[in-house]
Amino acid sequence: MKVDVLLGLQWGDEGKGKIVDVLTPQYNIIGRFQGGPNAGHTLEFENIKHVLHTIPSGIFHDGVINVVGNGVVIDPVILKQEIDKLVAMNVDVNKKMYVSKKAHLILPTHRLIDAASEKTKGKEKIGSTLKGIGPTYMDKTGRNGLRVGDIFENNFKEKYQALVEKHKQILKFHEYEYNLTELEPAFFEGVETIKGLTVIDSEHYLNNELKNNKKILAEGAQGTLLDVDFGSYPFVTSSNTTTAGTCTGLGIAPNKIGEVFGIFKAYCTRVGSGPFPTELDNEVGEEIRKAGFEFGATTGRPRRCGWIDLPALKYAIMINGVTQLCMMKADVLDGFDTIKICTHYIINGEKVDYMPYDIVSQKVEPVYVERKGWKTDLTQLSSIDEIPTELNDYIEFLEKELNVPITIVSVGPNRKQTLLRQNILV
Repeated sequence: MKVDVLLGLQWGDEGKGKIVDVLTPQYNIIGRFQGGPNAGHTLEFENIKHVLHTIPSGIFHDGVINVVGNGVVIDPVILKQEIDKLVAMNVDVNKKMYVSKKAHLILPTHRLIDAASEKTKGKEKIGSTLKGIGPTYMDKTGRNGLRVGDIFENNFKEKYQALVEKHKQILKFHEYEYNLTELEPAFFEGVETIKGLTVIDSEHYLNNELKNNKKILAEGAQGTLLDVDFGSYPFVTSSNTTTAGTCTGLGIAPNKIGEVFGIFKAYCTRVGSGPFPTELDNEVGEEIRKAGFEFGATTGRPRRCGWIDLPALKYAIMINGVTQLCMMKADVLDGFDTIKICTHYIINGEKVDYMPYDIVSQKVEPVYVERKGWKTDLTQLSSIDEIPTELNDYIEFLEKELNVPITIVSVGPNRKQTLLRQNILV
């Protein structure tokens, strides 16, 4: 049995939560493998919208275990808030969710350092969500971090205090004012909540379940172009958002990876700073933003919008070994007479069809082809057979360029507004 992977191919916000929710009935276990509460996975069903930040997107399905893997960083405060909302909806979180002992904890001082660092950078800021993600991963790689397993040790408070003292020196350097005593009570309440959860050696659990022929779907957060190694550095997140992150974030061997579902929007968006070759800083971009309600699920910030970028998508497909594509939010483009597709970049007078190393510093001019818009309300469709010819042409053009089948087309936020082009789990 293999572990299937589902991840984003752009700058995040592609709609991963919805597709995980749609696919969950086909799996026994859903596992988050990286990131933290900087993620905002939105699900909509029965006319209710749900936003999950740490908890895997299969939590609403019965008979499915949701694992928060070792590669995830957990803010006890935010996790408790998520759990409280789910409990109020009669979701048995303790029965449905397991947490890795090796997952690292986000301390209140991590969030303070995050804010202080962004303030110091001024115009050079990277657009952090200010959730403390970067400083937590820094402590992880610096071998100073606190893990979920530590909260059960008798000396946890001492370990916590030692790390806080280190953080205070960093905050002193930044000359950042704060009141830690206001933040700590909620943190320790969250720690007590985690103590009441099912905390496990997740790598042993997952590999044993594989041996027992259980089906596992790994859920990524953020997007490939935000990967700390392969994204538009330094405007990236602090973890590996690619398929490789599944192996380190869940303890899964590379030869255990099966299908790789790559999620992308029919256009492009980005939150925060950094390069965006196809960005439309004009009325067209604003029209896409309004039609797609493009505001961050975590930050609420308006997303930058632009046409689809094939050089970037090809790069993401290559890095991840994508076997199937899911195109999201096709309905957002319903009102356009003409839709543009970026097929190449012009950089220093040279026409290229790939994403180069220096996309951050170089001036990148997108080269577009145009396709006729479908001018149809896709949200009312119930079958892939009903899609207009123009949308089918758009999909087939993308498939030919990307050389990977597009098996799912999303035409609305609700889980029912999902059209299958072929059997995705053959």
